[in-house]
Amino acid sequence: MKSMVSKRWQTVIPAAIRRRHKIREGDMLEWIDDGETIRVVPITSDPVRALRGRAKGERLTEWLLTARAEDRQRERR
Repeated sequence: MKSMVSKRWQTVIPAAIRRRHKIREGDMLEWIDDGETIRVVPITSDPVRALRGRAKGERLTEWLLTARAEDRQRERR
């Protein structure tokens, strides 16, 4: 998808992207420039709610308990 920059340095977010990422009027966007590319990332008004459910099925509790056991073993050495 493409968009053009106007004389006032403005651009339009394509409708498909707005719908997919639920971008609404008044939402904030973060512009990230790494020197080679530019990324535009929507900033949610409630970041905790936006992340809720993202780690389902990742078995994070098991991973945490394993990591703690490994830490204890290292401390005993």
